[in-house]
Amino acid sequence: MSHSIEFQHIGKTFPGVRALNDINFKAESGKVMALLGENGAGKSTLLKIMSGDLPAYDGTILLDEKPITFDSPYHAITAGISVIYQERQVIPELSVMENLFVGELPTNRFGFVDKAKLREETSRIIDDFEVPFKPDDIVGGLSIANQQMIEIMKAYRRDPKVIAFDEPTAPLAESEIGILFKLILRLKDQGKTILYVSHRLSEIFEIADEIVVLKDGELAKTFKTTETDENELVRTMVGREIGDTYSTLERNGKFGDILLEVDNIVTPYVNNISFTLRKGEILGLAGLVGAGRTEVARAIFGADPVLSGEIRIEGKPVKFQKPKHAIDAGIALCPEDRKEQGLVLYRNITDNTCMPVFDKLTTGVFLDPAKETRLADEAVRKYSIKTPTTDKLVVELSGGNQQKVILGRWTSDEVTPKLLILDEPTKGIDVGTKAEIYQMICDFAKQGMGVILVSSELIEVINLADTIVVMCGGRVTGRLPRKEATEENVLALAMKTDAGEKM
Repeated sequence: MSHSIEFQHIGKTFPGVRALNDINFKAESGKVMALLGENGAGKSTLLKIMSGDLPAYDGTILLDEKPITFDSPYHAITAGISVIYQERQVIPELSVMENLFVGELPTNRFGFVDKAKLREETSRIIDDFEVPFKPDDIVGGLSIANQQMIEIMKAYRRDPKVIAFDEPTAPLAESEIGILFKLILRLKDQGKTILYVSHRLSEIFEIADEIVVLKDGELAKTFKTTETDENELVRTMVGREIGDTYSTLERNGKFGDILLEVDNIVTPYVNNISFTLRKGEILGLAGLVGAGRTEVARAIFGADPVLSGEIRIEGKPVKFQKPKHAIDAGIALCPEDRKEQGLVLYRNITDNTCMPVFDKLTTGVFLDPAKETRLADEAVRKYSIKTPTTDKLVVELSGGNQQKVILGRWTSDEVTPKLLILDEPTKGIDVGTKAEIYQMICDFAKQGMGVILVSSELIEVINLADTIVVMCGGRVTGRLPRKEATEENVLALAMKTDAGEKM
């Protein structure tokens, strides 16, 4: 049976912002329609309207040619609409199988949960997704990538008419993206209607049949994928040419003294990690999901305990018992999970931006609102954060704009870190802003800052890092200078099971 979802004159206004205005398009059965646009263009808002998460809006939505209205996401799900958001909505304390069937747990004739059936059904879905975890595994103990796969599996299990993916591949490795794309093609062949949001243009051309470009809350243009190219999409989306993003970067050509020495550190998650970082150098940590890159970053920042080995800053041994000690020593971290580790979602942009430097923003014993506002305004200007005011709650921003708030926090005039650790800094960031952030990373290095870059986009690490340390299974398996860092060389080291030489 064929399905369709049609948006007619959709509009949505938040206090001070017209987020969507007169959106009109139709997504049909058996096709993948991509939604493309800068951060804050309205993509996630449109999906939230469709899913019943934002019930008050202008215009009409037609599901299979019939008008629909939903009071809640539950009503949308029961009507056959599933949305997989950027922010994971798993229950960490429950098992994989309980998360997959939450609200619809199978019961036996006595009314108790039928765990045998639950485990059997979950195993079938796990086999379809080719993932490494088991039905009884507790979700909170899984990696972010595997938690994202569980979100996708939940939607898949419901067998919806319409399924929407909002940046589903951001935390996934290439192998997991391949599995996801095979499943999307299977859903397409089954006649599902698929909406797909991504900032990765290569994905759009691989998976989408049609592309809807939103700009500033309005429909800019609709394309057939076969009749456009990346340059045209970027021009439509951001209003200018981006060019060759990496070749135009103004890099730092001179490194200073050794800033950071990591000498055979062991944590509960990684073993015998060693490398050095010089002032003005960008060091990339590369590897597949589960390699231990984020865990190394957390250990340096004092978020995970170092069981043995030594970390030295400018030649002096340091033992950070908590992140506050690392911050005091001049280390800043933009974490991988912005929602749980990077932001206080129900505080405003000003509070989130100023948190690390409240002690510098006082007049007497009180915080100076003028100083706070100046710092927050600087972050909004520098990173083009789309907001009517810095009083806006961070939870109300798009995922990409939330990421910009974190970047603004650590790179203001009041914060001058010696070492900046960036874990997935462009996750959920549009192509235009990515180019700006790449240059900012290079500028940080030119200022003499040491930068550690972790990214699931291998091409990003290869083109930005001066030196790449490759990891596999919690160990270092190799080190490459940029001139030797091809995708083939990095991936070969990322799949080694033995540890490389000490560096």
